[in-house]
Amino acid sequence: MASAKSTPRRVLTATAGLAVAALTLAGCSGGSGGDGGSDGGGAIVIGTTDKITTIDPAGSYDNGSFAVMNQIYPFLMNTPYGSPDVEPDIAESAEFTSPSDYTVKLKDGLTFANGNELTSSDVKFSFDRIVSINDPNGPASLLNNLDSIETPDDLTVVFHLKSENDQTFAQVLSSPAGPIVDEDVFSKDELTPDKEIVDGKAFAGQYSIESYDFNNLIQYKANPDYKGILGEAENEVVNVKYYAESSNLKLAVQEGDIDVAYRSLSATDVEDLSKNDKVKVTSGPGGEIRYIVFNFDTMPFGAKAEGADEAKALAVRQAMADLIDREQIAKQVYKDTYTPLYSYVPEGLTGANESLKGLYGDGEGGPDADKAKQRLEDAGIETPVKLSIQYSNDHYGPSSADEYALIKSQLEADGLFSVDLQTTEWVQYSKDRTSDVYPMYQLGWFPDYSDAANYLQPFFSKDNFLLNHYDNAEVQKLIDQQLVESDQDARADLISQIQDVAAKTLPTLPYLQGAQIAVSGADVEGITLDASFKFRYAPIHK
Repeated sequence: MASAKSTPRRVLTATAGLAVAALTLAGCSGGSGGDGGSDGGGAIVIGTTDKITTIDPAGSYDNGSFAVMNQIYPFLMNTPYGSPDVEPDIAESAEFTSPSDYTVKLKDGLTFANGNELTSSDVKFSFDRIVSINDPNGPASLLNNLDSIETPDDLTVVFHLKSENDQTFAQVLSSPAGPIVDEDVFSKDELTPDKEIVDGKAFAGQYSIESYDFNNLIQYKANPDYKGILGEAENEVVNVKYYAESSNLKLAVQEGDIDVAYRSLSATDVEDLSKNDKVKVTSGPGGEIRYIVFNFDTMPFGAKAEGADEAKALAVRQAMADLIDREQIAKQVYKDTYTPLYSYVPEGLTGANESLKGLYGDGEGGPDADKAKQRLEDAGIETPVKLSIQYSNDHYGPSSADEYALIKSQLEADGLFSVDLQTTEWVQYSKDRTSDVYPMYQLGWFPDYSDAANYLQPFFSKDNFLLNHYDNAEVQKLIDQQLVESDQDARADLISQIQDVAAKTLPTLPYLQGAQIAVSGADVEGITLDASFKFRYAPIHK
């Protein structure tokens, strides 16, 4: 049972700063000035085309929203700069005290920016509400192994897990499911509006929000009371400007209106700006992937579609996999800033394989129209098959239009498919995709933590965040097994098996893996392409 908060609450004045995400591009003009700090750590201006869904952790599971949450909320576990491994953030310690009990001890004297104490009661409240609200755009699927939470005192939190020896739970505590919120500001059973969060100054991260204009402008100030692993903010003031078009973002860099631009500039823009002798391009490890989601109910021959037939629906997915030319997309659209992806776990993570490569197309990674045609004929499907594919015109960068125009061309080239291609802005897109509106649609994935399980459990568990009605008992069993397997070689083998089984049934069709890319200007330094895949850095003026 949660303990009561015994100390009177007092009101503090909040301040904030920023650690941001990549795909990044830093301008060289110092458009923000240097007021408010010392040693170059005053004000800095960030530009982005990313969109926020909500800053309530229970209601968003996207990069644009998480980029804000990483600044303003504390976590029990976090990744220090330059490391993929998690360590205690506002926790003093965190460890398994039994195979199914993960115990966290909080640091003493933690407070929110509004003066409210931060205790174990807030921690329990934060996780319980994500599970109970279970918003379709939220991260509740990451907490599938959480059974219950106990708070024996104000500084102790015991997570009781359904499966023992969860090898990913510490990482989950640093993920979009992990922000700790103020139970006196947030609603227990429904999403809390952004304005109420900002007005309530319910922040205890490295930064606090000073002013907030949804998807237009955010001003952060450094939080002097943050006691976590990230340390003191580099900048006293950070202004984040939101741009509707990447062309405007690029112009803002060139005109010196912003110091740093991140997400999303086209590959052509990056290539063009790299020729400017006042900037330099930096690349680093990246865990971003691109894929097509199939709705198993509404796709052609899906469970609730006309002429429902499971075998025919599978043949459609497999024929599409035979026709996709990943190399062409990577080169033609993304100038090799992305590379072909032939499985569900990107290259570089333990257990990754290329399970789709040998199963589809020419067996070497290229397309094969004859194989696709034969699959459809064998399933008794008349061609061309009509496909409706949706993509976001603003969330995954300006090249998405070219990306999906090329995919449409590849699918239609041999007369096997006729593609109706549609686009929707992200705020509406994120709602429609979870409501069976789109039979097939584009998604990208920015990992919550650097473990292969984060590319499997959120997608292929029965109650996955895709809500695409995929339910495979064999995959679920393997996911549960790898979750608790402490032998790393055995766990890697299970991860490989999951990919092999999923590749045969194709709940999604992955096709690209991205790198982190940054371009920095002469008067900005401190950009780091973070190995944790949180894509964060703390740029400052020299």
